[in-house]
Amino acid sequence: MLYLLDANMLIDAKRAYYQFDRVPEFWDWLAYMGTEGRVKVPAEVYDKITDAKDDDLANWLRVNKDAMLFSESVEPGLIASVHERGYGGNLTEDDIEKLNEDPFLIAYALADRNNRCVVTTEVSKPSKQGANRHIPDVCRDLGARCYDTFEFIRELDFRTDWNAG
Repeated sequence: MLYLLDANMLIDAKRAYYQFDRVPEFWDWLAYMGTEGRVKVPAEVYDKITDAKDDDLANWLRVNKDAMLFSESVEPGLIASVHERGYGGNLTEDDIEKLNEDPFLIAYALADRNNRCVVTTEVSKPSKQGANRHIPDVCRDLGARCYDTFEFIRELDFRTDWNAG
């Protein structure tokens, strides 16, 4: 399984759960999983984080670019399908801008739905409509796998005593 990371998963991990100075093992493990091809950050997510500011997370991604960057191109038809079927066909330009990289992330997972999964900290909110829909709900409706951070680390068995070598 290839786990495709949403920006909020990385940002929340840095801020709340696995701060660089408190749990550096998490970041070493994540880079190792990237090198092994198990975890990747789509280019749209990578760009959002590294272009936004110069902080620990952006710097970590830059240093680990070779391990973490998922540089596959997404099929435009899949993006259109995610917009149409996942968020509703009447999206305005403002709506599409509000979605940011989410449709790309979902489309990458749909490109190989049996072997790819989205990892996000967004939670299901089925009542949300249009551009306000959350990733887990869109994934569910389109048949893409979606895990939260804790399901992800359980699946890949992250432990603070983890050591690659």
